Amino acid sequence: MKALCVAFTALVVGLSVSSTARSEVLHAEASGFVVRHQLEILAPRSTVWRMLLGHVAEWWDSDHTYSGDASNLYIESRALGCFCEDLGAADAVVHLTVTAIRRDSLLRLTGGLGPLGLMGVDGNMTFSLADTDTGTALAMEYRVGGYDPEGLDSIAPAVDETLGLQLGRLVRLIETGSAEIPVEDLLDDTPAAPLLEEQQ
Repeated sequence: MKALCVAFTALVVGLSVSSTARSEVLHAEASGFVVRHQLEILAPRSTVWRMLLGHVAEWWDSDHTYSGDASNLYIESRALGCFCEDLGAADAVVHLTVTAIRRDSLLRLTGGLGPLGLMGVDGNMTFSLADTDTGTALAMEYRVGGYDPEGLDSIAPAVDETLGLQLGRLVRLIETGSAEIPVEDLLDDTPAAPLLEEQQ
């Protein structure tokens, strides 16, 4: 898997498809951290739920997989279901395990995602869905605790950024039909400010 702390410079653009998006590291110390993302998606709750569970292979970024291909990912929609990656033949990776599920409302996945799975940590990632006047409010909170010689607080921002990338892709997939950021949205046509003349 690519390094968890790969910079995602277009994160703000990626989340801008949704009418509102908030992300923050709520708490971080050597023994653990909590990150939370809150988004409003312009789609019914049933649609968001279906895309969240049934289409992870379409919205997850391939750069954040072991195989390099997000089409190998799947989430089993049941208690003790697997958020897994098929590596071919009899090879596979369990990323997280479904430990709570309430249709159209709540999904809890337990475990250390990605590189966290190689560390002495555990976590609970909870997705909560609620109706709004214009669509669906989606909140994701990931609580991680355990031990790492360098302290878990040092990686909290990278985890927050990486999860923000995935959720931005989910929003784009639901609202536009594609998880990718259009190239034109990555281009900044704003002219550069003229340089001030040196004062004599």
